[in-house]
Amino acid sequence: MEQEIEINRENYDNYNAENLIFKAEPGITEELVKQISKDKNEPKWMLEKRLLGLKIFNEKKIPTWGPNLEELDFSKIIYYMKPNAKKNSKSWKEVPEEIRKTYEKLGIPQAEINALGGVGAQYESEVVYHNLKKDLVKKGVVFLDMDEAVQKYPELVKKYFMTNCIPINLHKFSALHAAVWSGGTFIYIPKNIKVEIPLQAYFRMNAKKGGQFEHTLIIAIEGCSSPIYSENSLHAGCVEIHVLKNARARYTSIENWSKNVYNLNTKRAIVHENAIIEWVNGNLGSKITMLYPCSVLVGKNAKTDYIGIAYAGKGQYQDTGCKVYHLAENTSSSILSKGISMQGGTSSYRGLVQIKKGAINSKSNVRCDGLMLDNSSKALTFPSMNVHENNVKVAHEAAVGKIEEEQLFYLMSRGLSEDESIKLIVAGFIEPLIKALPLEYAVELNRLIELEIENSVC
Repeated sequence: MEQEIEINRENYDNYNAENLIFKAEPGITEELVKQISKDKNEPKWMLEKRLLGLKIFNEKKIPTWGPNLEELDFSKIIYYMKPNAKKNSKSWKEVPEEIRKTYEKLGIPQAEINALGGVGAQYESEVVYHNLKKDLVKKGVVFLDMDEAVQKYPELVKKYFMTNCIPINLHKFSALHAAVWSGGTFIYIPKNIKVEIPLQAYFRMNAKKGGQFEHTLIIAIEGCSSPIYSENSLHAGCVEIHVLKNARARYTSIENWSKNVYNLNTKRAIVHENAIIEWVNGNLGSKITMLYPCSVLVGKNAKTDYIGIAYAGKGQYQDTGCKVYHLAENTSSSILSKGISMQGGTSSYRGLVQIKKGAINSKSNVRCDGLMLDNSSKALTFPSMNVHENNVKVAHEAAVGKIEEEQLFYLMSRGLSEDESIKLIVAGFIEPLIKALPLEYAVELNRLIELEIENSVC
């Protein structure tokens, strides 16, 4: 029996009245950085990382090679807000009603029952709910709020936190993140243990002019949203994934930020011998997104697969793509990127494949496609290939274009309306990503894109 699933855009755009026990003044200062660290009772080494991040943030300039970030005013962002809620509740009944209802509208508690092995839910700067199924706990799987992980596993966090995967000085926003990070998710999978059902971390921004800076060391599925405000907000999270020898990880992210949000996220994986990292990325919402998940293939036979889709509507610039560094022999990468733009939006693929000397027998295949739904939109590609070894195979394809009139005519001649025809063409265009998603996320992403198209053609 077919079941129609309705998704209301209001579930993402509604916001709650502020109910905070602490709200920092706008702007970033050394005093604020020290206060965040003190509130979390962090060890000295973490405070030192934060202060180093602040120093580098103040020194580095805003990148100018991508979308224009001139309207992002760091002095107006609120970097730290603590909701009036218990941290890390194990029961949704313990979460304050107005926050719990937000997650219920988004279907998170029900998804936890039906399809998930564990859920973490962050609201503003704090994780308000975190739970892992008992059978995974018995297997030794660790799934914690990042703040809690610093307390319970300090040596493990110290070893991996913003060291060789995402160094603090990588760019201005990684430095900012190091200074003011709060919350996020820590996942540790022991040797020879498989987690076959997804773990989900969900991050919700609610307040005006807010910033969210969760830190994640993970194998997980992540979803993101925030309500609409006229003031600009900033999301600059970090995701670090360490895929050790013979391990396999999939990271799936559906990011649906409000259209006032600057989404300047950093995601990187270090992939060791015979290990595999899979990235599945869906980006819609946000004012500007700059996101390029990166795989560093450091071990023999390491592999990465990336599938990504970005949707840009009116007033949006989705600058997304993928980076891969082949540093060992017999490494391989496969990149498939799809961009959709309409109503003057800009969707661009920006990618880098680098094969170092000595990485013999490495293979890379890149395909980036852009689909424009009208004459005022843009679809761009900025691929870069740096190959320093002869004994490799590298292939790149790119296709950018509009919906063909012949396609529309054919479908409309079969009785479909123009709106229905466009939706059908878009559904075929994004099919590779949809196939890679768990069913409930595939349905949701499909419906969200349909809603964006409906709102644009009405």
